[in-house]
Amino acid sequence: MAVHPTAVVEDGARLGAGVDIGPFCIVGRDVSLGDGVRLHAHAVVSGKTTIGANTVIYPHAVIGGEAQIYNNNAPDARLEIGSGNVFREGVTISLGSAKGHNLTKIGNNNFLMAGSHIGHDCIVGNNVILANGVVIGGHFEIGDGVIMGGLAAAQQFGRVGRYAFISGLSGISTDVIPYGMAIGLHVRLGGLNIIGLRRRNIPRANIHALRAAYRAIFVEGKGSIQANARAAEAAGTWRGVPEVEEVLAFILADAKRPITPARRKRDEDESED
Repeated sequence: MAVHPTAVVEDGARLGAGVDIGPFCIVGRDVSLGDGVRLHAHAVVSGKTTIGANTVIYPHAVIGGEAQIYNNNAPDARLEIGSGNVFREGVTISLGSAKGHNLTKIGNNNFLMAGSHIGHDCIVGNNVILANGVVIGGHFEIGDGVIMGGLAAAQQFGRVGRYAFISGLSGISTDVIPYGMAIGLHVRLGGLNIIGLRRRNIPRANIHALRAAYRAIFVEGKGSIQANARAAEAAGTWRGVPEVEEVLAFILADAKRPITPARRKRDEDESED
């Protein structure tokens, strides 16, 4: 374990084996750092925060800051972070809040680029990539393997399903289905994240089934997205295809935000002007 003499590690902080704390870092009394965690210069970890092994935190990141809510009083608020994460310069992650479930939770092997932010009470899965300047509002859920382009912004209480791709400069005010590719200033589905599906070695037959289900629900269906999904579920055409069943369950879940619709021809024409 190495702690630079200019760092401040408050009494009560728990440090695992091989922890490396650089110059001018601050580690709060309720913080627990797992084995091999590394804090570069000027990193701050505070609050009731637990960080898993081999996570690396770069300069000027603030991990475990109080939730950004007026009149917040949350003595039990926590932040739980898994192992193998990388938080680049200026990343901020808030504790949970009393208005939520008092917990912000981050999984394993995530890569948050410079200036990105995860708000209070968010749940983030594993292997997520947030590019520079991505901001996530409170109470938001991000599934495994999601990639979000630079300066994308997500409104609170929303969801992005597993292995979805969000383009840069996008505003997310609706729920993006698993495996979806969302693009535009106010996101619309431009199709499926086929590259991501292939990288995960999803069988070709499953990809074809997912494409057919996407067309039936978002392009050719005559009812609402939910009605089309219920019809697809009732028909059972794609029963036993895990990826399709996951999308249907996501659409039909009890959620606070509507589902992101597919792009219309007018959207495409406007983007070309």
